Amino acid sequence: MNMKALTFACIGLSAAALGLGTSQASAAECGTKDTITVAEMTWLSAGSLAYVTKDILSTGYGCNVQIVPGDTVPTATSMLSKGEPDIAPELWVSTVKSTWDEMTKKGTVYKASDIFADGGQEGWWIPDYVAEKNPNIRSVSDLKDNWKAFEDPSAPGKGRFYACPPGWGCEIITNNLVKALGLDQTYDLYPTGSGANLKASIARQVSRKKPFLGYYWGPTEVISKYKLKRLEMPAYDEAKFKCLTDAKCEKPELTGWAVGEVAVAATTSLKNKAPAVADFLSKMQVPNAEISDVLAWGDDNKASPEEVAKYFLKNYQPIWTKWVPADVADKVKASL
Repeated sequence: MNMKALTFACIGLSAAALGLGTSQASAAECGTKDTITVAEMTWLSAGSLAYVTKDILSTGYGCNVQIVPGDTVPTATSMLSKGEPDIAPELWVSTVKSTWDEMTKKGTVYKASDIFADGGQEGWWIPDYVAEKNPNIRSVSDLKDNWKAFEDPSAPGKGRFYACPPGWGCEIITNNLVKALGLDQTYDLYPTGSGANLKASIARQVSRKKPFLGYYWGPTEVISKYKLKRLEMPAYDEAKFKCLTDAKCEKPELTGWAVGEVAVAATTSLKNKAPAVADFLSKMQVPNAEISDVLAWGDDNKASPEEVAKYFLKNYQPIWTKWVPADVADKVKASL
């Protein structure tokens, strides 16, 4: 072998060794060479959090990460039966309670953290300008005698309450709450038809500074973008609420929604083989107001979940840098 050939051979061996060393270092830092799957749900907050998780794991820990499509029920079912995906950053436990109980009992899945600092928030909301103009309307119990604040000129004589879309869990609950409060005497339930129509109704009313009263949930871009205020409700009562969920509830009584349990769900197998990843997931949590602001930015800019994730990582570093060691945070920052 001549000197030139020997030189190239040495370079090739060095490059191969360097590549192997990098691969081994990444696997060691991550804890596993296996591909880690992260569920991307169909709504903006969950999709964005999936990409936040992916970016931190891939650039910060050197993990092999794959985003997979998901939704609350099929993802929970798949995690129970197949042990995949590995991570669901925004799993609404309260909507799949029986499946979740089975998952945790089986021991294949656990809650790494509560993703929202204040939990999922459901209730009846009004815009800030309506609240400011009507300081006497603070709770749902104030609505009956103050219906004129929500009167629609096209249907005078009653206030307008924007109903839950048909088929949603909140539809039966809201209808029963209306009865419990006696609002059927002073309000008309205005049909919305779908989640998109409900959102469009809020946008239309707020843009014209007209009244809005209806159901919504948070954290979402809608709460931040349209500056909605949640009306006060009594503390959650399990027995009363159970009746509210029944369309045949004979005597509905007033109670508030429970704080929604929304988990960073992960497989136990991932926790066992990648303890550093599990430590990161255990600290993963976002304040409700801030994530609503992030989502409002995404909605205004028609951004994809991946773009929203980048925006969050660039502009909300005091939040996510607390989830990871400093060297990991530095790598993520450098990638931005």
